[in-house]
Amino acid sequence: MSDLDTTSRAVLAGSAYRDERHLAARQSLYRWQQPTYDLPGIVLDHLPTGGGGVVLDVGCGNGRYVTRIRAQRPDLTVVGLDISAGILAHVAPPVAVADAAALPVADRSAVAVLAMHMLYHVDDVDAALTESVRVLSPGGTLIASTNAREDKNELDDLWSAAAAEVLGVERGPRRVSLSSRFPLDDAPAMLRPYFADVEVVELVGAITVREPEPVIAHLASYRTWADTAGVPFDATLECARRLLDSVIDRDGEFRISCRSGLLFCHGPR
Repeated sequence: MSDLDTTSRAVLAGSAYRDERHLAARQSLYRWQQPTYDLPGIVLDHLPTGGGGVVLDVGCGNGRYVTRIRAQRPDLTVVGLDISAGILAHVAPPVAVADAAALPVADRSAVAVLAMHMLYHVDDVDAALTESVRVLSPGGTLIASTNAREDKNELDDLWSAAAAEVLGVERGPRRVSLSSRFPLDDAPAMLRPYFADVEVVELVGAITVREPEPVIAHLASYRTWADTAGVPFDATLECARRLLDSVIDRDGEFRISCRSGLLFCHGPR
């Protein structure tokens, strides 16, 4: 799997995030996670208070954070930015199609920038961070999120086992890893050259499902990258369903370990 596939604007805007369907499938799996985390609520707790200001949600997707912040912080002007016009279609304005490495925003004009589970899709992460620093006011905050390398390893193992069965080999290729270019393990070191203070809040939990559909929907959401997954995608998906059925019949459930995190970055350099 090359970086080009997971960072190509044409692929991201034209297929992966052409609308909210695939993103919503990935988000929905967390309904079965314990403990639950109110991510927009955590973000709200870390936004500047008093005086209003502009918040940029870069890579806002289907507007989950935009909608919540607008509802609870009407003093803030929240602007949703994304490279996909299609996924912005149902996000209330102000929104704009924009590249994270070339934000259409004036210098020092934002009190906060959000980069929620999206920096791994940026072709040049350093350029995106430079842009965040440029648009933030001196006391501004960047809030980013991403997954750790071992996040949802059980899904990797499931996909690999299904792929091996389909291909008739001992070990099949693992599933596409979207966050590998900006994993939680490396993110603080990548952010510190741009911010004086980087605080990491880890979110650890487990997803437990007792039927295969939520997991299969999650795996199916990676269809955009089917041509580079190294296996017949639909056949592997069906095999994964059979393997899941076997585990659930045997154990009564299928558990997925989760480790992700939020990064609160202060003091743009």
